[in-house]
Amino acid sequence: MPDLIAQGPTANDRWRRPLPLDGEPSVFVLGRTSHPWSVPWDDRVSRQHAELKWSAGRLTVSKLSEARNPIFHRGLRKDEFEVGMGDHFVIGQTTFSLVDQRVRVMARSEAPPALTEQTYAPAQLRSVQYRDADRRIEVLSRLPEIISSSSGDEELYVRVVNLLMQGIPQATFVAIVSKQAESGEPEKLPSIDMTPWTSQWPIGSETGIRVLHWDSRGLALRPFSPSAQLIHQAVASSESVLHVWSRSLDRNTPLQYTQSENIDWAFCTPITSEATPGWAIYVAGDFSSMNASASRNATLMISDDLQDDIKFAELTATTVGTLRQTRLLQRRQDSLRPFFAPIVRKALLTRDPEEILAPREARVSVLFCDLRGFSRQSEESADQLLELLRRVSDALGVMTHHILERNGVVGDFHGDAAMGFWGWPLEQAESAGQAASAALAIRAEFEQSAAKPHHPLAGFRAGLGIATGKAVAGRIGTVDQVKVTVFGPVVNLAARLESMTKQLHARILVDEVTAERIRREVPRSVARIRRVAKVLPIGMSTPLMVSELLPPESATGAELTDQDVALYEKALDSFQDGNWNEAFRLLHQVPAEDRVKDFLTVYIAQNGRVAPPDWNGTIRLPEK
Repeated sequence: MPDLIAQGPTANDRWRRPLPLDGEPSVFVLGRTSHPWSVPWDDRVSRQHAELKWSAGRLTVSKLSEARNPIFHRGLRKDEFEVGMGDHFVIGQTTFSLVDQRVRVMARSEAPPALTEQTYAPAQLRSVQYRDADRRIEVLSRLPEIISSSSGDEELYVRVVNLLMQGIPQATFVAIVSKQAESGEPEKLPSIDMTPWTSQWPIGSETGIRVLHWDSRGLALRPFSPSAQLIHQAVASSESVLHVWSRSLDRNTPLQYTQSENIDWAFCTPITSEATPGWAIYVAGDFSSMNASASRNATLMISDDLQDDIKFAELTATTVGTLRQTRLLQRRQDSLRPFFAPIVRKALLTRDPEEILAPREARVSVLFCDLRGFSRQSEESADQLLELLRRVSDALGVMTHHILERNGVVGDFHGDAAMGFWGWPLEQAESAGQAASAALAIRAEFEQSAAKPHHPLAGFRAGLGIATGKAVAGRIGTVDQVKVTVFGPVVNLAARLESMTKQLHARILVDEVTAERIRREVPRSVARIRRVAKVLPIGMSTPLMVSELLPPESATGAELTDQDVALYEKALDSFQDGNWNEAFRLLHQVPAEDRVKDFLTVYIAQNGRVAPPDWNGTIRLPEK
């Protein structure tokens, strides 16, 4: 496969990028910040320096107008030229070479038998003392920064291979490879921010090996033929394995076996982690690169010269595997974010998930929020359902945002309604206050949106109900599917309160427990409570005093003053005492903008302003 190789002033300033395959985009920009074809190490390369066009085996290079420094091709300054295979050009201190070094994984049936094979357990390698410790440590010290700063997997492959080439000067070829699953199905690589500039090598039907990235020392157009047998053996044993195909270090001695034309030895070190299934580091070289006398045999060479290299590869593999595992776990955690509220994720960080998510009793405040105006909007938008869906999603987003922002948990969605709760997984003494704050914020945002005719939420309103009490919270469901939610009578009560907002013409209704806690714990400058009526909802046997949650008197758009609230509650007291004429008179002094008073006023008028003989202060609601 044709590659473009960039080589800067130091060995670390290097990359190899596969050129696009046939049918893929073939025009790209080379520059200091033109990812992925960037050369950040060279300040003489402009941010965008040249346009490269790959076609029919030729690379056309065109200097961009914003490029400051010249491009040299065959010693001459040129603004546009063609580069053939084996040719190169120079910008600043960086040389760019076009090469076609073939990779073909050698099948097990083709590989000659190794004359020497040795397996190295990780514990064995840890006991090996580096003979050139200072140089090895200096190279390894760059590994954490190299890995952490990689923008994605492909960049990680390039940097790790470059580091291995520096750390193992005896290597002719270095690659990161991946073994196919034994079932015949390719391993599903947990991709992490994959960049678009490279295509992975296909898996051979016989070898079952994928080359993720590779590089070679120098630019000689020599083939690279990694051994499938060696890779399979190393991955299967989870240990580093060394194969030597020639026993002589003397290049003048006829070779009985050799793995390929230019390779005498190779070792493979597995990268063992869940995030790197079947991955390994493959390193190969020849005896001409070894600093050894011709009289030494392969056995001595293995123990004296390659153990350091294998240990270096082992440490690199461990670091890469750990990083990939960390990134995989982070991706999994990120993928779970929509399913768990921030307060739940925080609890899961410090305690056993089974303990946190197990269903248990808790004292919670439950908020139900229902979208009003949906039916009318759906009729008007029958031919624009996708747009209506987007608007409904925006509305639900308002609800969930304010629930989560105040340490609540979104327990469920019911069509165009959302349910949130407080008091789990951690006990929250201020749960009622948090629920009240979320409800008022939801009300305010819907009201502000309604004032803007072209706003996506225009035409929508919200009815809300809050109840506080004991419930079972946690992971609830069946053996087939579960969800984190809350269950119990208090949930049903919150839903009934939300439904009652339609009959009582209130925006937010709360039960007695919630009302009392808000009065006691929340300043009137934040929220106010107004008793509305004592009602007996259909299907319930116990009367319920319902109250309305109101914004503070100073809030923008507040319809009632504290005096108006006091006047209504005085009228309610008269109503419950059976003095309906007095209640009727007082209700007419409450501002006309208050629709809640209409509920009592109409009820009194419909009954001739006279309380029935068996009056006990409770209104029976005719419907849910």
